[in-house]
Amino acid sequence: MAVLDQVRPLLSDPMFWARYFYAHDEGPGADRLGDLADDLDEAFEPDDDAEEDDEGDGEFHRELRFEVGDGYGLLLDFDVSLDSYNLAAYGPGRPEAELGWDDLAHWHPYALRWSELDLICRALAARDPELTHPGPALALLCRFAAVFDDDDVDSAVATVDAAYASLRPKKVRPKRWASYWPQGADWLERSDFRGEHVTWHRDEAGHSWGEQADNHGREFYSIRSARPESDGKGFPHELLREVLARAAAAA
Repeated sequence: MAVLDQVRPLLSDPMFWARYFYAHDEGPGADRLGDLADDLDEAFEPDDDAEEDDEGDGEFHRELRFEVGDGYGLLLDFDVSLDSYNLAAYGPGRPEAELGWDDLAHWHPYALRWSELDLICRALAARDPELTHPGPALALLCRFAAVFDDDDVDSAVATVDAAYASLRPKKVRPKRWASYWPQGADWLERSDFRGEHVTWHRDEAGHSWGEQADNHGREFYSIRSARPESDGKGFPHELLREVLARAAAAA
């Protein structure tokens, strides 16, 4: 199965994106919803008569594997009806390891730096012509990346904007849908940590993590916020490094 088969019909649907990025819950872009807002609460409500699959997953649950090479990649697991989004890394012979999650309660989504996400998406595009860059992979995965003081933010926002634009149908129907589509500025509103006192560190093995100083304004909610632990617990630094190494070789 191609990686996008599960979400192909959704990628051109503004109602999906409005739910995916929390515009339905006063998130960025909520002011552009217009009449679309009237249907959002019901659009992805589970059907009481629908049967769950063998894993107990509902009709709006999706698992997308983005492999960058040699069996390494990222797993995006989400359910729009639950407003729940999870990102994990995987590799051959290893259990999947959580990188971050996003929800409306106790979110810790910031797992990747912008340059890392861009590298991964370039690797995906090199391996799979369907995963053009900027395109669907970046649009789906950007919620787990943030920008910091040393990033080229204008370039990042323009690239995210281009990813969204690449998925927007030339004719959006019905006409009332035309008012909303995600924008790079929406992503930046949730992912901008410039001036928030986050310092990135790197150890001898190449593992990196961000630490936020006291007296900051906006909380850097990330489990990638501490030096790798000697027992391997905590954020899966080594596995992410392997994913990034394969991405660099493929890009």
